[in-house]
Amino acid sequence: MCKTTVVPMVADRDTDPEEPGFQPAYEEAGNGTPLILLHGNGEDRSYFRHQIEDLQDIRHVYALDTRGHGQSPRGTAPFTLDRFVRDLEEFMDQNGIEQADLLGFSDGANIALLFALNHPERVTKLILAGGNLFPEGMDPKDLEEIRTEYKTATGHQKELLSLMVNEPDIQPDELKKLTMPVLVTAGSEDVILEEHTRLMAESIPDSRLVILPGSHWNAAESPKAFNEMVRAFLEGE
Repeated sequence: MCKTTVVPMVADRDTDPEEPGFQPAYEEAGNGTPLILLHGNGEDRSYFRHQIEDLQDIRHVYALDTRGHGQSPRGTAPFTLDRFVRDLEEFMDQNGIEQADLLGFSDGANIALLFALNHPERVTKLILAGGNLFPEGMDPKDLEEIRTEYKTATGHQKELLSLMVNEPDIQPDELKKLTMPVLVTAGSEDVILEEHTRLMAESIPDSRLVILPGSHWNAAESPKAFNEMVRAFLEGE
């Protein structure tokens, strides 16, 4: 059974900039241990349609639309990874989720990582797919294209690009704090440099590293291999 909760887009309003009570649009399916899926920059929860379908037999899956993405409102709070981390914390509080497994892709992986660093007691298992610690973890060509586009972008598009040009800013030594089981993964032809993905994995105590054949978007392009990897990690194999 799949349940979808949609919060309609609302106009920005003059309220407390911290926006207590912000509610994202989300979809849920399955039962058991919560598994929260966090999509990438400029996308929405539909990126994970194959994971929602396949993993709901072992987890209570929640797939969120990040603030200003998909069917979630933009709101008035700052459009930063730190704000998205607070949105995730509020979502868990609103839905009575004390702890959850997190699976983040791209910017969603960065949100998941920052959340785990700030709230380690609330993360049971952590999957980081195609994430990066700082912008220079991206392939130089891709990063240069994004920086060039950022210079002339306006409005919401500039906000989206800013997340990749200016964030995240995590030092490898910070990852030593993580004590939950962590899976770090990326594609063999990823926009994230393989050496950077390996740096992330090597900086996290006892983490598991898997480089899957394919691109940055292998969860959507090769869902069978991706889901088998995720399932094995979640089930402790």
